[in-house]
Amino acid sequence: MLLALGLTFAVTILLGVPIAFCLGLSSFAAVLLAPNVPFRMIPERMVSAVDSFPLMAIPFFMLAGELMDMAGILSRLIAFAQALVGHIRGGLAHVTVITEMILSGVTGTAVGDATALGTTLMPAMEKEYGKDFAAAVVASAASLGPLIPPSAAMIVYSYMSGGSVSVAALFMAGVVPGVFMGLATMAMCYVMARRRGYATRPGGISWAGALRQVRRAFIVLLMPVVVLGGMVGGIFTATEAGAIAVAYALLIGLFVTGELKIRELPGALIRAGITTSVVILLIALASSVTFLLTVSQVPSALADAITGFSRNPTVFLTLVMVLLVVVGMLLESNAAYIMLVPIFHPIAVKLGIDPLHFGFVFVFNLVIGMLTPPVGVVLFVICGLAGMSVERLVRAAWPFIALQFAVLFVCVYFPWTHMWFPRLLGY
Repeated sequence: MLLALGLTFAVTILLGVPIAFCLGLSSFAAVLLAPNVPFRMIPERMVSAVDSFPLMAIPFFMLAGELMDMAGILSRLIAFAQALVGHIRGGLAHVTVITEMILSGVTGTAVGDATALGTTLMPAMEKEYGKDFAAAVVASAASLGPLIPPSAAMIVYSYMSGGSVSVAALFMAGVVPGVFMGLATMAMCYVMARRRGYATRPGGISWAGALRQVRRAFIVLLMPVVVLGGMVGGIFTATEAGAIAVAYALLIGLFVTGELKIRELPGALIRAGITTSVVILLIALASSVTFLLTVSQVPSALADAITGFSRNPTVFLTLVMVLLVVVGMLLESNAAYIMLVPIFHPIAVKLGIDPLHFGFVFVFNLVIGMLTPPVGVVLFVICGLAGMSVERLVRAAWPFIALQFAVLFVCVYFPWTHMWFPRLLGY
């Protein structure tokens, strides 16, 4: 059974079959050769896997991101960021990072943010700094989306861990590293801008002008505060927070900016539904694979093998992080969460590793995987928008990728750097 599962998965991956269908075909082939496993197991496991209240947070946050994009809030965020950092050398790069840090508090996805920033800010940066630098900055900034809460990736991890790590706790663990990563990216942009002789943008903005931009952006900046504050305060759950985010986005688009039209809502619902369906289909089809692996006692055998090699939590954490670097190069991140979290999370708990610490660095590692070839989804989005090859973009973005791995190293081996904030809030 396991041989059929592995061979079918490997062959379908090599043939370029979408990962969700690779998982479904693999489980079908395995069940075909397993005399004691009935065929009805596949649809039963699929329905059971997605019949979950916490998973409803994903379509809500996806829809909120769509509505905020259509409501014209990006232009307000860009103007606000321009007032803050536009006068610094490499100003457009800093504006991109600041805009993404704020946008991350609304959308929680890297692909959507990469598309939004790539279409609005990359053309102007390309004229001023060149295509390579512009594309590299947008790609690295977009990866902040799944780190700064809310985060669709963290919702998936929490669900696949069986709820042993709460979504709110993972959200709070991402705040400090996400903000630090943004500031470190801006520092690198400044150093690169000085070395390459990029000019400082002429002029500046008066205090009155800055205050005007703050007032225009205030209603948008308040949204992450309302959503995350309600979760931290125990007023509502992550799923309810997603629904509140949708309502907030509707109010802004319809009554504040006035750019969101009723006739545009069906399109937003369809796009959010399509994006969500990809994640849900992965979870549904991967659940049957996870069930077959469990029946075959693969997690137990793997746990015994790892603990037999070393029971040192640091060694285990290092091995998992190295594996995830490789996995991030080869698999789409949602597929990696669905396949690997049920295997490695229980082992981490058994070895005494803090579940919250393990969960956050797991997510962080796979977020970086979105920037690593050959299967880096953010790379593909930016390459499509910029009209450049993946190899060229990777050459331009490698300093930012190296920076992210450096921050990951600190988070893995110095957990207090990101754990103090959720602990302060009682998680």
